[in-house]
Amino acid sequence: MHTKILLFFLFITFTISAKQIEVCSNCTIKTIKEAIEIAEDGDEIYLKKGIYKENNIIINKSISLIGEEGAVIDGEDAGGIIIFEADNFTIRNLKIINVGMSYTIDYAAIKVIKATNFTIEDCILENVFFGLLIEKSKKGIIRNNSISGTRKSEASSGNGIHIWDGSEMEVYNNELYGLRDGIYFEFVKKSVVFENTSRENIRYGLHFMFSNNNIYHHNIFRNNGAGVAVMFSKFITMHNNIFELNWGSASYGLLLKEIYDAEIYDNLFQENTIGINGEGCTRINYTNNTFLRNGWAIKIAGACYTNIFVNNDFMHNSLDLSYNTKIHDNKFDNNYWSEYTGYDLDNDGIGDVPYRPVKLFSYVVNQTPEALVLLRSLFVDIINFSEKVSPVFTPDNLMDSNPLMKKNNDSI
Repeated sequence: MHTKILLFFLFITFTISAKQIEVCSNCTIKTIKEAIEIAEDGDEIYLKKGIYKENNIIINKSISLIGEEGAVIDGEDAGGIIIFEADNFTIRNLKIINVGMSYTIDYAAIKVIKATNFTIEDCILENVFFGLLIEKSKKGIIRNNSISGTRKSEASSGNGIHIWDGSEMEVYNNELYGLRDGIYFEFVKKSVVFENTSRENIRYGLHFMFSNNNIYHHNIFRNNGAGVAVMFSKFITMHNNIFELNWGSASYGLLLKEIYDAEIYDNLFQENTIGINGEGCTRINYTNNTFLRNGWAIKIAGACYTNIFVNNDFMHNSLDLSYNTKIHDNKFDNNYWSEYTGYDLDNDGIGDVPYRPVKLFSYVVNQTPEALVLLRSLFVDIINFSEKVSPVFTPDNLMDSNPLMKKNNDSI
């Protein structure tokens, strides 16, 4: 009881001692750096409407940095703008523009180093190199931000939200565009990414590297160089995302490389060059996903074992499945295939004839990509039929023994 009373009084004392420092051209404190010098832990720096031409603002105190509507920090392309090296801070409602670009230094609108318990929200970051660059930090919330860049090449652009060596991060309801990668995780664990829109980025909408035990869901990845790349990671859950309009000679809705023990379900892959491209992927469950009007729905390269594809819809893709190895222990069952021409005499909703999703022409295109120009020709129909009758080049045990007669997802 005495401990609770003491903590209560300490809280009241801290609250009373915290102060708000106003910054504006007509205020006593006219610059952000001046305000930081006099601020103490727990204080709030309030930027009133105006343009603050400052950069390399280093903050090592647990404060809140809040902007009035119309408060803009202009870095004048001179380098990084805000650098936080403290725990328990908040950044809210700021507009930050014109981050410097460098081929050797990762300049960011907001850089966070070795922080715990922080929130960055309701900010607009424009013309950035890196938007948010977060290193060796945990328990951060990044929400309701708009981050955009104007660079035209990978070398001259950075990532919107870049987290390196972090854990327990929440990244949600952000919009990211015109960047290299919208969101980039490297050595990040136990984190969640949801309800973001990542579009028109040069490389990936979302990029995971060496990041385990993470979840991303209800995001939109549209018209990026490729939608999402998940590499060298395990125990990833990916559900209820939309991967669409990621077109190009090497564009994917989702690229998986050296991934283990993942759950991929309830996603929409629509109008991508390749819906999912997998290489070195093992023990992944693909359930109730929709593949609609992609070039390839799925391309599987080598070393993909013990994967299960159940209750997915494959609709009107140019090629449903590409498979470049005869070794196969992956399971396809109870999927809907728009190209299936079998019958259901007992009306149980399951085709009476197994479906072979790998066409000989898909095998030919793997060996000779130029053959793709023959896609709609009579020649292709003939060779696919011959392979269907007597499989020689495609895995003879790769089939859906229980193809569904009706699609799983009626909303598409």
